[in-house]
Amino acid sequence: MTDGQRSGSIYDEARKLAAEGRVAVVATVVDGEPIGIKALFTDRVVQGSLGDDVDQAVLQAIRETDGTPTSGLISVGEETRVFLDVFEPSPQLIIFGAVHAAQALDWFARKLGYRVVVTDARRALATRERFPDTDQLLVAWPDEAYEQLTITPATAIAILSHDPKFDEPALLGALKTNARYIGAVGSRKTNQERRERLKAAGVSDEQIARIHGPIGLNIGGSTPEEMAISILAEIIAVTHGRDGRSLSSVQGAIRGE
Repeated sequence: MTDGQRSGSIYDEARKLAAEGRVAVVATVVDGEPIGIKALFTDRVVQGSLGDDVDQAVLQAIRETDGTPTSGLISVGEETRVFLDVFEPSPQLIIFGAVHAAQALDWFARKLGYRVVVTDARRALATRERFPDTDQLLVAWPDEAYEQLTITPATAIAILSHDPKFDEPALLGALKTNARYIGAVGSRKTNQERRERLKAAGVSDEQIARIHGPIGLNIGGSTPEEMAISILAEIIAVTHGRDGRSLSSVQGAIRGE
């Protein structure tokens, strides 16, 4: 295999890992010996090696950013510099509860480029007949599902089961992750009662504040498709740090600001 083929293989693997929802880093020695050598990292060395000391320095640099590094140069000692080429994870949506709204949410989210996982312990609902094209379908209780999932800051979690024995374990698991968005279905009363139970279980006010419940933006929708659009609109708004208001009410919106 030529150097070019080896390099291509590393970048192909990095893109594959990102598509699966993982942060991948291709590290290249740009100053020092052996110059030009590459290796692939996640939270460990995946492919290749830059030498034990340099590998450990790269891993430490990744850990110091809580697993979300940015592309750029790092120095290792006085003579070695390494360029980190970061492949950020593809946006991912995890749906707990294989209900009717989940079918519409799965369809719309994949059209927007999300990798979608649908999970439910109810075998009659979590079927390929109902979710033929979703990227991953898990028949599992929430705690079992989390053991099989990779969750990153590019992940959104939508909890749609509308049943406390599914919803609350799913929420407790979600709050232990660094998911960008956590939303839970239910009325205002349901969500308030749920928050009280979570507080009684020892969840902090700061953690509870991460939950978007009732889930979605207030657009008045009632069909599964309208609910899906409402949920995705809120996820998009949170992703971009916006509040989801009408553009006509935002100062400067006409100027495209």
